[in-house]
Amino acid sequence: MEWNTSNKNNKKMTVINGGHFSDLEGFYEEVSELFMKDEDWKVGTLDGFDDILYGVDSDITWKDSQKSKEDLGFDLTKEFYENKIRIGKPFNMEFIQNKLNDLVAGNGQTLFEILVEILKSHQNINLILD
Repeated sequence: MEWNTSNKNNKKMTVINGGHFSDLEGFYEEVSELFMKDEDWKVGTLDGFDDILYGVDSDITWKDSQKSKEDLGFDLTKEFYENKIRIGKPFNMEFIQNKLNDLVAGNGQTLFEILVEILKSHQNINLILD
């Protein structure tokens, strides 16, 4: 019998490669390729990303996470919220404006932090930032 010594808990290993993307749409493409190869739709929202993680049992290594932290940081997050405000409905304007105000005041989460929080909220996922 052979033992898998590279992965002590026998979980699948998945790598999100931060070198493959520099914005949220690129991140969605990356995770769609990783988790939805056989599906005819792709992730396109934060809620959709959260949804596809249900049932995932994996050690996920986020390679080049520091690059992603910078790419998906303050500037892109501010633009993300401002775009939602410009679009208006169906978004909750008060909620989005509060998120933007928190971000600008230094109290809000960046997109990177939101994505990490989503990953960590799933019990069967062990996230490693590399």
